Amino acid sequence: MDENGSLIALFTSSFLAATLLPGGSEAVLVGVLLAYPELYWPALQVATLGNTLGGMSSYLIGRLLPDEQALSKRIGRHIHGLEWTRRHGAPILFLSWLPVIGDVLCVAAGWLRIHWLPAALFIAAGKFLRYWVIASAIN
Repeated sequence: MDENGSLIALFTSSFLAATLLPGGSEAVLVGVLLAYPELYWPALQVATLGNTLGGMSSYLIGRLLPDEQALSKRIGRHIHGLEWTRRHGAPILFLSWLPVIGDVLCVAAGWLRIHWLPAALFIAAGKFLRYWVIASAIN
């Protein structure tokens, strides 16, 4: 696979890994960097962009769910389990890179109607830091 194909594969795996679908993109990042060390920064940018957009797709899924009041009326009781996200707001999305819980945080942020721009910025920062640590470890 050439450099462009490698970056496309990295973007695709990064995007899908950040959605509710199972998968990981770290191995693809490592493979790209081992094959093309000169793509260090482009690979970090592509992986971060793909993973951030994937996280924002989970955020959008949360936005499409009924808001808390409508859902509470529908099921007749108060919704528990979102207090952590509600208490910390957008900064909690810095942890969106964590396996399993990261997807839940992104969906919860959308459901709680946290503003999209700070959400995207914190998601991107956390995901970039994770990829940077991985890339630095193999560089």
